[in-house]
Amino acid sequence: MVMSFDSYMRDMVQPMREDLTRIGVKELLTPEQVAETLDNSEGTLLLVINSVCGCAAGQCRPGVAKALQNEVKPDHLYTVFAGQEKEATAKAREYLAPYPPSSPSIALFKDGQLVHFIQRHQIEDRSADMIADDLTDAFEKYCK
Repeated sequence: MVMSFDSYMRDMVQPMREDLTRIGVKELLTPEQVAETLDNSEGTLLLVINSVCGCAAGQCRPGVAKALQNEVKPDHLYTVFAGQEKEATAKAREYLAPYPPSSPSIALFKDGQLVHFIQRHQIEDRSADMIADDLTDAFEKYCK
């Protein structure tokens, strides 16, 4: 049986996507979707830059899931997948300046302005509980 690399990656990555989509996080798959969503956002918006790395699986996605159990949370939940939807991810990163590209990472926007950002180096050496605590603190500050 011969499987193309693209098919293999789609199959391999699908469970990683579902870690977020099954809890209500919507995927942005094109640069146009990213621009329309972020240019027109009102209220609070969480954007997760997902990835296949171990710190995304062990800390980032579980931390996001736990934080979203909080009573106070963002109005809108989105994700782009680094290395998969490359153009959408590149477009999303334009909204994260002055921070360098980082995946995984987690951004919180309020009325279109970036107000909180967790970079990869703040994910890889922390537990999912610590990331969830960081996010819930930001939710309490910006999402009320």
